[in-house]
Amino acid sequence: MARKGLTIRAHHAEKQLAGVGSGRLFAIGDIHGCVDELTAMLNAIAPRRGDSVVFVGDYIDRGPAAREVIELLLDSRQGGAEYIFLKGNHEDMMLSYLGLPGHYGESFLFNGGAPTLDSYGVPEGEPALERIPPEHVDFLKSLATSYLHPPYLFVHAGISPLRQLEEQTVEDMLWIRQEFIFNPHQLGATVVFGHTPMRAVMVDLPFKLGIDTGLVYGGKLSCLELNEGVLYQIGRGSRHVKSQSVATR
Repeated sequence: MARKGLTIRAHHAEKQLAGVGSGRLFAIGDIHGCVDELTAMLNAIAPRRGDSVVFVGDYIDRGPAAREVIELLLDSRQGGAEYIFLKGNHEDMMLSYLGLPGHYGESFLFNGGAPTLDSYGVPEGEPALERIPPEHVDFLKSLATSYLHPPYLFVHAGISPLRQLEEQTVEDMLWIRQEFIFNPHQLGATVVFGHTPMRAVMVDLPFKLGIDTGLVYGGKLSCLELNEGVLYQIGRGSRHVKSQSVATR
């Protein structure tokens, strides 16, 4: 497939980012409050100055340690690498639940939000915003919806295969599933996404790479190094990160 020129335009007042780095390019899948596995993964890949690390969202909910995950992500920015944090549908729901701009806050607790509130020590039914550290709230508010690093486009859930990049909606980038997963697209970029848990990394080149391998459900946390084509994975409850070669372009 011939790769077309790519453009980024802001839409729906949501943040998008574009960039090209000179070091390694990592993409890390859905974490869902599993801080121990995330810690082991970051130690294994050891990002250094010049590297870029893209997280595709869903840091919170379902797992036990959402607060610790966000704390680790905030601390990781001191290491010299470039960190790009994208918004997942769970962060969007939490923002809405807290009374901030977002969507479907009424569904937050039914989608695994209770363990997140527990991690912050928020009693059931009590107001939550004042109990969450301001720097964590700022982190949630700062999340971007996409990141363009040619030849890759990073989003949380995917894109509409029928729309060009500038026509994509925030709803689709945070929530889409089958329509994106089962169809090719014409964006001219390989879409790296999470959101839909799979037993193994989805490699459907040149269209998409799916990196949510169901960590919180007893699966694995996956991290792709895209320049050299290396897949790093750690299973739930493990401390050992394994690596293997994988096609990434």
